[in-house]
Amino acid sequence: MFDLQRKTAIITGGGSGIGKAVAELFAARGAEIFVLDLNKSAADETVKLIAGSAGKATAFATDVSDQAGVNKVVSSISKDAGRIDILVNSAGISHIGKLENTSEEDFNRIFQVNIKGVYNVMHAVIQYMKSQGGGVILNLASVAASLGINDRFAYSMSKGAVLSMTLSVAKDYLNENIRCNCISPARVHTAFVDGFLAKNYPGKEKEMFEKLSNSQPIGRMGKPNEIAALALYLCSDEASFVTGCDYPIDGGFTRLNS
Repeated sequence: MFDLQRKTAIITGGGSGIGKAVAELFAARGAEIFVLDLNKSAADETVKLIAGSAGKATAFATDVSDQAGVNKVVSSISKDAGRIDILVNSAGISHIGKLENTSEEDFNRIFQVNIKGVYNVMHAVIQYMKSQGGGVILNLASVAASLGINDRFAYSMSKGAVLSMTLSVAKDYLNENIRCNCISPARVHTAFVDGFLAKNYPGKEKEMFEKLSNSQPIGRMGKPNEIAALALYLCSDEASFVTGCDYPIDGGFTRLNS
């Protein structure tokens, strides 16, 4: 089950966190991986890890907010690989703040990466998926897309847009055999979390880590490989009956918090 042999997959944000875990797992299941990340050295490290496990991967330094740049990279991948079977949009950035302390600069930065970036890559791959007779798109949303979360105004806005774009693409491309779903994680323990705590809570990292962990009813944060496992299912042929869905993976955060 969940065999990705002879499939190609573009993973944005594949240099770290969830994107990196997805890239490694998909490669282990046989997919040829194309890692798109703003940080080329991080993307190269993911490729190195995949190659060390006898997988096949290529890294591209890519700013997903730059449509011309994205189009150029995707065109190159299509020419080299012959097809694009899977797109996972994992690239994204965060912002802490409510409406009154979210500046126009902050708002635009979140919009450019988290919304326009997802649009750019989907827009670039859709023509190739149509011409080849199908494909799978998976977007990384968040529980913030559906719930009110303190001090996450711009971030929640962006993930709500990702959810809506997912549903729209799923509806519009049913007849082209293109499936589109999204995953909505709660807090996941990545290097970003550690950096956030070190920057904002110096000397209290452990205390705040426990507090954030306990905000999930299950009592801990998620792990990138757990998100990757769900991504593998949704991008595999075993999920061929699944489209237009948002999948919370949140340790009970959405339904069990009271």
